[in-house]
Amino acid sequence: MPVVDLQHGSLRAQLSTAGGLVLGLWWEEEGVRIPLLRPAPSSDADALSSACYPLVPFGNRVKDNRFRFEGQDHVLEPNTDWDRHYLHGEGWQADWHITAQGPTSLAMVFSHAGKGTPYVYEAEQRFALVDGAFEMRLAVTNRGRASLPFGLGWHPYFPLTPATTLMAKATALWTEVEEWLPGEPVAIPEVLDFFAPRSIPDRWVNNGLQGWDGLAVITWPERNMQLRLQADPVFRHAFLFVSDTQFDPSFRRDYFCFEPMSHLANGHNLPDLGDLKVLGPGERLAGTVRLRPQCLSGRPLQGGDHSRQQA
Repeated sequence: MPVVDLQHGSLRAQLSTAGGLVLGLWWEEEGVRIPLLRPAPSSDADALSSACYPLVPFGNRVKDNRFRFEGQDHVLEPNTDWDRHYLHGEGWQADWHITAQGPTSLAMVFSHAGKGTPYVYEAEQRFALVDGAFEMRLAVTNRGRASLPFGLGWHPYFPLTPATTLMAKATALWTEVEEWLPGEPVAIPEVLDFFAPRSIPDRWVNNGLQGWDGLAVITWPERNMQLRLQADPVFRHAFLFVSDTQFDPSFRRDYFCFEPMSHLANGHNLPDLGDLKVLGPGERLAGTVRLRPQCLSGRPLQGGDHSRQQA
């Protein structure tokens, strides 16, 4: 399980080929280290305790693990022991292989042969520290014999402090129904309207944001830091997740997730496929997300849960 460190200027990232994970992203300057993503507890962490993991060949769930496409019924098999749904694809559970490596960049790939799903594909991730930003590029190529709807996404965990704010403009919110599935689109309620910077609600949140404009700004006033997340136009939607102790007894309100996605959850069962892209054999879908930190003024202030950080 290779673990790779990237360093450029004040930015440091740590990556793992087990799950294709980001284990951590930090701003380091004059002895001060600020986590920009929730650091994994160890170098052998799994995806659910990582800083970020990929969603491929699509993200989230498909209702009842089945969908019909071009006259054919397809069935998905559960890939966790705690959710009856096939969840987030295979990338986060796969062993990736490094194809290129340098002091500030890394590329890795993995192939899936269709076990448990109708999907046969190759996925590639490229990470780079460049121009003061951390770039993550994800691509998927259909290696099967038939066309299928594909999607991409990322599942980053961001540090959550008492004063953390999020700005992310969207056009609608999807309600949540049983089994963590999406319900229907509604007008965005005020408490979840991030058109302007707003605090993260102190309660369970598990909702899709439709029509996201591709920019999210996370601010940690206590740390004098801000992070701008800029996504390629392919990422037209996002998902907001805030856990609670009923779902996760160990939750300490120390993180939240803002997940860029190219499609809506359960898009396979929506009339327009929820912006999933139909890829024929050999066709490819790709997109890049950039995380760019900046100090609000002066230099960053020490902060973060250092017990979770790695040396």
